Amino acid sequence: MGLNLEDDKRPSKLAIMDEDSSDKPSGLGTRHWVTFMLFLGMANAYIMRTNMSVAIVAMVNHTALTVIAEEIDTECGPVNPNKTSVVSTQDGDYAWDSSLQGYILSSFFYGYVITQIPFGILSKRFGARLFLGVGMLINSVFGLLVPVAAEAGYGWLIVVRFIQGLGEGPIVPCTHAMLAKWVPPNERSRMGAAVYAGAQFGTVISMPLSGLLSAYGFAGGWPSIFYVFGMIGTVWCLAFLFFVSEDPEQCPRIKETEKKYIVSSLWGAAGSSSPPIPWGKILTSMPFWAIMLAHIGQNYGYETLLTELPTFMRQVLHFSIKDNGFVSALPYLCMWLFSMFISVVADWMLSSGRFNHTQVRKIINSIGQYGPAAGLFIAANTGCNPAATVAILAVGVGLNGGIYSGFKVNHLDISPRFAGILMAFTNCLANLMGLLAPIVAGHIIEGRPTQAQWRKVFYIAGGVYVVCATFYNIFGSGRRQDWDNPADDEANAKKAASKKADKIERKAAKNQNHAETAH
Repeated sequence: MGLNLEDDKRPSKLAIMDEDSSDKPSGLGTRHWVTFMLFLGMANAYIMRTNMSVAIVAMVNHTALTVIAEEIDTECGPVNPNKTSVVSTQDGDYAWDSSLQGYILSSFFYGYVITQIPFGILSKRFGARLFLGVGMLINSVFGLLVPVAAEAGYGWLIVVRFIQGLGEGPIVPCTHAMLAKWVPPNERSRMGAAVYAGAQFGTVISMPLSGLLSAYGFAGGWPSIFYVFGMIGTVWCLAFLFFVSEDPEQCPRIKETEKKYIVSSLWGAAGSSSPPIPWGKILTSMPFWAIMLAHIGQNYGYETLLTELPTFMRQVLHFSIKDNGFVSALPYLCMWLFSMFISVVADWMLSSGRFNHTQVRKIINSIGQYGPAAGLFIAANTGCNPAATVAILAVGVGLNGGIYSGFKVNHLDISPRFAGILMAFTNCLANLMGLLAPIVAGHIIEGRPTQAQWRKVFYIAGGVYVVCATFYNIFGSGRRQDWDNPADDEANAKKAASKKADKIERKAAKNQNHAETAH
């Protein structure tokens, strides 16, 4: 059954330890340094993920391709060639058609998705720091090989991008596992949002800078994108591996007062010696499924919001948002800034004592998911008004920043010791569902890019947001779950040992019976 708000009000040792902040050290500490490094890591991950989409425009020889006219709707008046045409750029060396470009761009994400769950499980057993640092090092080093692979052939390029995706697989589950070990409960909203806002920060940096490097960079332009960001990523990986520790207890540079504060507030937080994963209880936990549904709805709606609205403006409103680099990066900038603001509000709500973790997560997450849903519903009815559509895109994606202090850090609330594994599962399935957004939209508008058809696309995405956010509001919880109670570890260990002994005894008796029968 789902846990309601009353579950958070009952007194428990877990709740008492989670709320204990009387010994909180003042000023910046080692946990803030770890948070900053994880922020840079997340920014670097999203730079490596998105830079190919900018570089491939300069890599492809567009004049060598057969161009098929795109379907354009004329409800908003005739097409103005000066408004919709793409600024001509110097052609690249590779005659890759749209389908092949799609395979090249998607190869990264296939590698990224399939490593989510394995790395989540391995990080629980062996620690998250090494997997995160080495994984991103592989991502960065192979990023340096992209120009060489492209010259060798598109097959090699697909392989290199796939390996980059494999290397980036640990970034989200291992980051979550690190946050669970370093960040006290009442600081999770602010620090969790700060780390995951690195995704928007990386995108804001990557898009305009990749464009400038493509036009004016060394080594022929576009190769400099991968050389510059590959070197930056490599430097970050080495700094992370040398200067960040797995947890406060293994950190030689942390002050004793801060270590005591973190460890006491987490009370049995994750470590390599933590108990076996309670798979059965996790899979039957409604708070876990609430996070799962919220994550799935987020990725589906987010992909629709960011990938399909520009297409709508080009096909229906005859305006390409990509013609303006600032407008293209504006939604990400708004999301980054709003996520920082709302995270401070969330932590203030917790510190004030007027709200518990469940209430805060649901209120902030509602802003983060109902807000974009409203934006999609409005965008479906803006008519022939490009300025209004751009404004809605910026506001809708901006409000979406609330999810970082909502369901995105909720894994840490319900299970600090298994947060990395929970995030691995939800992030994997959410990314797979996110891939459906452009496919569904493509089927709806194919050959008929009218306002009526686009209205269906926006209504579906907005409906998914609303349904998943409502499910989260009903079944979500901010209370640490009973299946992650360190007080039960000893009893569970004895129970497991007893079961194992009984199994061995039964097997021995069975073997003895077989021997006697044979004799």
